Amino acid sequence: MRILLTGSDGYLGALMGPVLVERGHDVTGLDTGYYREGLLYAGDAPPIRTITRDIRQITTADLRGFDAVVHLAELSNDPIGQNRPEVTYAINGDGSAGLARRAKEAGVTRFLYSSSCSVYGAGGADWKTEESPTEPLTAYAACKLRTEAVLASLADDRFSPTSMRNATAYGASPRMRFDIVLNQFAGLAWTTQQIVMVSDGTPWRPLVHALDIAEAFACALEAPRDAVHNQVFNVGSNQENYRVREIAEIVAAAFPGTAATYGPPSADGRSYRVAFDKIASTLPGFQCRRTAASGAAELRRVFERIQMTRDVFEFRAFTRLTQLKHLQATGQLDEHFYMRPRRAA
Repeated sequence: MRILLTGSDGYLGALMGPVLVERGHDVTGLDTGYYREGLLYAGDAPPIRTITRDIRQITTADLRGFDAVVHLAELSNDPIGQNRPEVTYAINGDGSAGLARRAKEAGVTRFLYSSSCSVYGAGGADWKTEESPTEPLTAYAACKLRTEAVLASLADDRFSPTSMRNATAYGASPRMRFDIVLNQFAGLAWTTQQIVMVSDGTPWRPLVHALDIAEAFACALEAPRDAVHNQVFNVGSNQENYRVREIAEIVAAAFPGTAATYGPPSADGRSYRVAFDKIASTLPGFQCRRTAASGAAELRRVFERIQMTRDVFEFRAFTRLTQLKHLQATGQLDEHFYMRPRRAA
């Protein structure tokens, strides 16, 4: 299958590209380059060929000849969405919808969208299935639902979209992120031997390893069309739902000598416990093979191997919002979040 992978130089894309290639697919990447400075370590697989362009600039002609689009490239996480919600709607909302429409016009038959379990918002301790009511609390989550709806409206005999609602990702990636919960706790444990939380850690979060996400997408691409056509899947495992304080305790156990402390209840209403029975029953080739405990141990091994310093952990390119503010402050990113052409030396 000839696949266009958007966000190929991101945290998930850096792992998903090699997984898809290893499974025999012909993969071309597409990335704006926001986070290319954030290389924590060199990956084992050779890089895939990559187009450097914003998804808003991709034309129908650019998409001709691809069998599938795997769409990861959006402004990723709630703080970014709340910082500049209008830009989040322009990229994650209008940009993703436009990409899907042009893909259909170009004759692309499969479209996999990287959505998020954050659409469940203030779900509390109740188990959330794909049929549960959604309650997005941020621009980021609202845009995920908006794009899912656009994809559903485009579905027909020629165009088969699938929305993958990923649990909160964790795990090592060459293009690392330290602004997601388990990874952040692991970085704090390694560099300070303390996980100091500003909340009481009672909200629920489902977790999933980044490589398990990559394998879920590969299984969806390779599944019979009827099994995934115009479907929504929660991506993760029932066993990997945790309260945030439990995640801190798991990470602390993987980094001996680390203490975890908690604060008062938070005003942040996001809390959701998610059921993943549908993906387990529909995609029999897929199962989550990693756990929060194994992921924390994996991160410790990576940090030991590269002798990660606190400066590396705190490097701006590993935290999405910090990096985007840097690109704006240095004139590399315009007001609409388009990358400006680099000047010749």
